[in-house]
Amino acid sequence: MPSFIGSIDQGTTSSRFLIFDSKGALVSYHQVEFAQYYPNPGWIEHDPNDILESVYKCIEEGLKKFAEKGYSVTDIKAIGITNQRETIIVWDKFTGKHLYNAIVWCDARTHYLVHELNNKFGANALKEICGLPISTYFSAVKFKWLLENVPAVKEAHEKETLLFGNVDSWLIYNLTGGLNGGLHITDVTNASRTMLMDIRKLEWSEELLKFFEIKKCALPKICSSSEIYGDIKITSLAGIPIAGDLGDQHSALVGQKCFRRGEAKNTYGTGCFMLFNTGTEPVISKSGLLTTVGYKFGKEDTVYALEGSIAVAGSAIKWVRDNLGIINETYEINDLAASVEDTGGVYFVTAFSGLFAPYWRDDARGCIIGITQYTNKSHIARATLEAACFQTRAILDAMNNDSGHPLTSLKVDGGMTNSDICMQIQADILGIDVDRPAMRETTALGAAIAAGFAVGIWKSLSDLDEVNNKDRTTFSPQMSKEESEQKYKEWQKAVERSLDWA
Repeated sequence: MPSFIGSIDQGTTSSRFLIFDSKGALVSYHQVEFAQYYPNPGWIEHDPNDILESVYKCIEEGLKKFAEKGYSVTDIKAIGITNQRETIIVWDKFTGKHLYNAIVWCDARTHYLVHELNNKFGANALKEICGLPISTYFSAVKFKWLLENVPAVKEAHEKETLLFGNVDSWLIYNLTGGLNGGLHITDVTNASRTMLMDIRKLEWSEELLKFFEIKKCALPKICSSSEIYGDIKITSLAGIPIAGDLGDQHSALVGQKCFRRGEAKNTYGTGCFMLFNTGTEPVISKSGLLTTVGYKFGKEDTVYALEGSIAVAGSAIKWVRDNLGIINETYEINDLAASVEDTGGVYFVTAFSGLFAPYWRDDARGCIIGITQYTNKSHIARATLEAACFQTRAILDAMNNDSGHPLTSLKVDGGMTNSDICMQIQADILGIDVDRPAMRETTALGAAIAAGFAVGIWKSLSDLDEVNNKDRTTFSPQMSKEESEQKYKEWQKAVERSLDWA
């Protein structure tokens, strides 16, 4: 009998349910978008119930398509979950109801709090423990904001009835029964994004909890990324075990099969995230990168990674569509960008809520610079694509500096990689090959691989050699190194102009 693995991919703007076979082929798929809330400038929230309902709908619709192909839900051996990271949800363990909207990873409301915490005694020691700088990005800072600004959260925390988690914890809790025995767990990859976990011990750090004034009883149990956690109790998946859990970028690292030290992938989604496998020892960056857990399969050794994060990538294309109105559909940006040979000297720094790695400047704001009377919407479209590519170059330079092993090829995935022109621009700006798989749902595939390992569908990494390995496309640099370097220098000047605005 054929074996299949389901994957719940809960992202920033939509949720998806995908089903893969044992060769990594995509068999069924359903996606549902959900509402984004912007209560104040720089604030981004989700309704946790919207997240749940979108996931439930995806599951049911995805299973209908699966059944139409002649398969049964009993053919699915396990479920993996991957999720938008750093986005936090808090709920009450006696009611199961959330106490505030989810605060999304790219929310910048904690700008003032970051400065307070950075000036607090002991702040300098944090990065050595958790691998992360104090930033609006990470979960602990958002959690502290809730404790200081939402009375219901503060009260539940004091009474020790508060449950905290990233989106994976919220999903697993509800899928495994909620108030009726729901599991309050997370995996090492998600925990490594909270600023609360000791990255070497893989445990909640008493020192970090004390620094942020957070009670350990509110936090989920930390598990590996691949093990049988428990059975689903609701939806048509009831009775099937959840056996994989990874933050989305770590899941893409697994889905791209970056299992060897020195391999890297870049995911172009709402944001843009490059992860570089550093092996079984964490490398604390000296170049503005993040040290993070890559993945951990069961009792196998933990694999670590360096990460560079870009806050705005695909969301800049949606901004061009929704706020500027120069395109009606996101894919139209490719034809516009291809209609001109270059940007005509225009650079777009998409620092809508500051700049992440390697700059870490929450005072930066977006700017389009170099505009002349010659500039038209095609130049702006091309500059929008180039923005993610230039920021990726900045991260790659930092990774090469930290690792001492210059990358020679970059594996890519995510929505923006559907654009051939964007990927060619990326290869030109990086000066190395860009390697794109035919099946680009690698984030969801990574969670499926983790779950498949836990239930024995695959026994070793070599079993994955043929998974998603056909019809890959390689984009090689076509621009001279001199021209590429000159354009990058001009980009760096544009970044300088974006600083000190907030």
